[in-house]
Amino acid sequence: MIKMKSGKIKLLAVVISIFGITSFAAAQKSYTLDNKSTFSVSGTSTLHDWEMKSSSGTGTANFTIVNSKLTEIESLSITLLAESIKSEKKSMDKVAYETLKTDKQKNIKYILKSAEKVNETTWELTGNYMIAGVGKTVKTTVKTIITKDGVNMQGSNKITFADFGMKSPTALLGTIKTGQDLTLKFNLNFNL
Repeated sequence: MIKMKSGKIKLLAVVISIFGITSFAAAQKSYTLDNKSTFSVSGTSTLHDWEMKSSSGTGTANFTIVNSKLTEIESLSITLLAESIKSEKKSMDKVAYETLKTDKQKNIKYILKSAEKVNETTWELTGNYMIAGVGKTVKTTVKTIITKDGVNMQGSNKITFADFGMKSPTALLGTIKTGQDLTLKFNLNFNL
C-alpha cells in the first residue's frame, strides 16, 4: 500500500513537471519588429539643434508573456540601415554618413545581453550597440506596453560621438560645429 502511494506521488510529480515545462515553452514566442517602429538621433550645433529619423529597422525578439504581462525578455536584436536615418537637409545627411563611415559600415546594430525587470512596465536592458564599426555595451531603461499584437518598447540613450570612435562633424570650413552629446530615442513595436 505504501509503495503504491509513493508510485502515484512520483507519477503526479512527473506529470506536473512536464505540464509546467510545456506551459513555459508555449508562453515564450518569437516576435518581429514592425515597420511602424521609429528611431531618432538628436544633438546640438553652434547653428541649431538637429534631429535625424528612421523607420527602417528590422529585428526580432523572444518574449514570455503570461496573463498579459511581460515576464521575460530572452533575446532582442535590431539592425538599422545607417543611411536610412535622415534629416530635413541632404547636406547634413551627407556629413552624418561620413561620420558614421557608411561607405564601410552599412548598419547600426543592437544585440541584447541581459534584461532585468524593474517593475510591471519598466525593464533595464544591457546590450551592445555597434555604430560606425565600434561596439559598446550600454544600459537602457525601457517602458513596455503589452499590445493586441505583441509588445511596445520605448526608451532612449545618451551617448557621445567619442564613445564610438567618431569625431563631431563640422561644416562650412569648421564654422559650424556639432556638440559631442547625442540622444538616441526609439519606439519599437514587436508583433507575432
